[in-house]
Amino acid sequence: MKITFLGTSSMVPTKERNHTSIFIKYLKEGILVDCGEGTQRQMRHANIRPSMISRILLTHWHGDHVFGLPGLIQTLNNSEYEDTLYIYGPVGTKEKLKKMTEAFDFEIGFSHKIIEAEQEGLVLDKELVIKVYGLEHSVRSLGYFLKEKDRRRIKLDYIKKLGIPEGPLLGKLQENKKIRWKGKTIDPKDATYIVEGKKLSIILDTLICSNCDKIAKDADLLIAEAVYVSSLQEKAMEYMHLTAKQAALIASRNNVNELILTHFSQRYKSTEEICSEAKTYFPNTRCAYDFMNVEI
Repeated sequence: MKITFLGTSSMVPTKERNHTSIFIKYLKEGILVDCGEGTQRQMRHANIRPSMISRILLTHWHGDHVFGLPGLIQTLNNSEYEDTLYIYGPVGTKEKLKKMTEAFDFEIGFSHKIIEAEQEGLVLDKELVIKVYGLEHSVRSLGYFLKEKDRRRIKLDYIKKLGIPEGPLLGKLQENKKIRWKGKTIDPKDATYIVEGKKLSIILDTLICSNCDKIAKDADLLIAEAVYVSSLQEKAMEYMHLTAKQAALIASRNNVNELILTHFSQRYKSTEEICSEAKTYFPNTRCAYDFMNVEI
């Protein structure tokens, strides 16, 4: 998975930080998480074509997460988008998209499917599993995790010793099926091993809740909001957001490998204070910046 941070600000964009949006490239999938104002322009700077988007995951319908959606859809209308675009969001997304197209007097003129994601519902199950969990914000809000399916790999030394050639037999072993070779039964337990798929977790706009832990558990990378440092915890609670300390504690207690913070308040000209606080509780922390690229 290759992750590009297109916007890392919260409610108000700054000269350095655009409204929230994250693009994830995985095999043939192009997954856009939220679409704040100015996302299309950020995509152009990052050399991400709108036609690369196959799925949009909306965390919630606050403006700083969706103001870029009308323009993006109109661009796809005008670019003869040929695939089916899947749009996921909380309950009410279908009605909000309908009102949005009515307000701007256009229709979604290409193949699309809108899925209102229920809490803990399974969104996609192909090469990539995407799960959604309800969070606690001032409106319906969702967190997501994306996980590669575990893969079965061939033990090359074992296969070479037996003299099994490349071809359909090895394919069956990778499918966890026993094979016959020179009169012997070869068990995939002996001839293969499991490579665990990578897990990316995304938590934006929420108070601390039990589903934060379900999303973050065993993540290779956790992307979490950190609007304020803990000295402004009362303000964070008022607006139903996480502090840097809270995000770090979620990572610390859930066996997360790396934490990247985003969605920063405009009051912070630099993310140094935010990152420093988080590192006190979870050392393997970084703060995102616009156009930052990460691979897992």
